[in-house]
Amino acid sequence: MTAFVEKEKIKPRIARRIAREFLDAETSLIINLGVGTPTMVSQYLTNGTVYIQAENGMLGVGPLADETNQDPYLINAGRQMVTETPGCSYFDSALSFGMIRGGHVDVTVIGAFEVDAQANIANWIIPNGRQLGVGGAMDLVTGAKRVIVGMPHFQKNGQSKIVESCTFPITGLHEADLIVTELGVFDFPGGFLTLEEIAPELDVHTLRSVTRAEFRISDQLRPMATAE
Repeated sequence: MTAFVEKEKIKPRIARRIAREFLDAETSLIINLGVGTPTMVSQYLTNGTVYIQAENGMLGVGPLADETNQDPYLINAGRQMVTETPGCSYFDSALSFGMIRGGHVDVTVIGAFEVDAQANIANWIIPNGRQLGVGGAMDLVTGAKRVIVGMPHFQKNGQSKIVESCTFPITGLHEADLIVTELGVFDFPGGFLTLEEIAPELDVHTLRSVTRAEFRISDQLRPMATAE
């Protein structure tokens, strides 16, 4: 596998690009950030109309806490210590999942092991691997109004996580609306996997050669925003 982007820059690049999706939001948005790379999105949000919901029962999650403002009672669903934003509220898990299942979360950002050309998402288990259960992922991908998948382009074995058809157990069928990796941004206009933005480190031919799914090229294909 060719390393197109330095390892330590992959996750921050993905998180920054996803945060740009909310940059111009003029109305209030409730978003949920999954464990791993998606959690980092909170570090780059600058729009005060965006409110982060954590399924363990918190609305108004701020950036991750640093060593000067840690409170062990303030954690997100990934058990990371977080900060509060003004007006932060708390509730039990039943109400939290009522929000999710009731369609009151505007956007969820999740990671994945695989996403395929039909917008199917597999993110809860690798067969014969450690089994922790699906958690809230299945509720989030079906309950949220929009699903953004933020993930490194490659698995540990060097194969791309974007595939023609998922081989891992499915979390949600046809639920992905946007995929953001360190190498590009894809969406599904008309139901077709389509490249909208491409990283500056490679060209379309190279991206095709390292991606295990056929994809279309947007007529408005543009460089991916990667500035730190």
